[in-house]
Amino acid sequence: MVSIETTDKALKSFYLDAITKEIDDKGSVFLSMIEKTSANVTGKDVKKVIKTGLHTGVGAGSETGDLPYGDSVSPIVLTAPLKNIYGVIEISDKAIRASGSNEGAFVNLLNDEMDTLVKSAKYQLGRMLFGDSTGKLATIVGVSDNDINIKDAVALQAGMYVDLWSAEDKLIKNNCCIRSINSNKTQVQVSAPGEEFLTDVEPGWSFRVCGVEDNSELTGLAAIFSDNDIYGVDRSKQYMRPYVRDNVGEIDEETLQTCMDKIEEASGSPVNVMICSWGVRRALIRAFKERNYPITTIKFGENASALSFNGVPIVVDRFCPQGTLYMLNTNDFKLCQLGDWEWMQGEDSKILKQVAGRPIYTATLVKYAELLCLKPCGQGVLRDIEEA
Repeated sequence: MVSIETTDKALKSFYLDAITKEIDDKGSVFLSMIEKTSANVTGKDVKKVIKTGLHTGVGAGSETGDLPYGDSVSPIVLTAPLKNIYGVIEISDKAIRASGSNEGAFVNLLNDEMDTLVKSAKYQLGRMLFGDSTGKLATIVGVSDNDINIKDAVALQAGMYVDLWSAEDKLIKNNCCIRSINSNKTQVQVSAPGEEFLTDVEPGWSFRVCGVEDNSELTGLAAIFSDNDIYGVDRSKQYMRPYVRDNVGEIDEETLQTCMDKIEEASGSPVNVMICSWGVRRALIRAFKERNYPITTIKFGENASALSFNGVPIVVDRFCPQGTLYMLNTNDFKLCQLGDWEWMQGEDSKILKQVAGRPIYTATLVKYAELLCLKPCGQGVLRDIEEA
């Protein structure tokens, strides 16, 4: 007999491990390559001491001369608050009662809810990894009749609700609906409460995730490759500056190798993965063919293969901005977390809770985490690549 109690037990004992593995290992190539750890979590914050520079206490000398002066390397303290990531499911009381005597029907109902939750969690977490922590989804560049011209809109979808923010990070309007978006994701039609078409916008304004407060999402690649200070550390420090090359245009193997060399020269660590958009991967294949560079693949993950360059896999991520290729050493990234995914429980240890005044039960999945890049100078990006 299906009941709230048996559903609670199923959520705890059966679904949680499966959800965790699905989100962490199959949601994003980038996420699957990052170590998940609680080692650097202190209270509600992530703190990591990084030693930079070269220790001067090692050197050659004479038998009677002075020993090398043991000057220690300069430490940098990376500090960031843990971000709160939630996932909520809803099950109506009617659905529970209707399938109360049919366990198979209720299992199907619960499986559908879990499947939707996992898909949404993989989508949102994957998007955050490439974001700037603000929830920004697209930047407005202008208006043509009822169409809003945008850029960096790979995360937008028709039917999505978004908030409109000014360039000065002020909320202008909330709960705007993306009515349509063109195939190149360069123009959208948007409606707002009381407006059939939203057109009163300015260049530099942006669409963001509904209800997200500033800097409440993971510190993704857009933040790591920005000019703003990060993790409480001044960007002027050489160690904190990644390699950035804009206005690349046509891509070729010499450009790739130059970027890889510059990164390793600055950091002492090699690139172990490249992440790009679909158009950039097509441009690379075209460039390799035109220049007679051998097109090779490499085994990547459990059952996948990827295009490779000098043994480094080149993988596509749906959230990588158009015309962009990231060169990363994923060993320098940590997903610092208070714990793995867990169900929120009340004082009575129950997972499913009735919504006050409504015939609906909800369960909330939660993770407290932050993405930490331990060596920003060991990462690189090529932008404005001509896509194929």
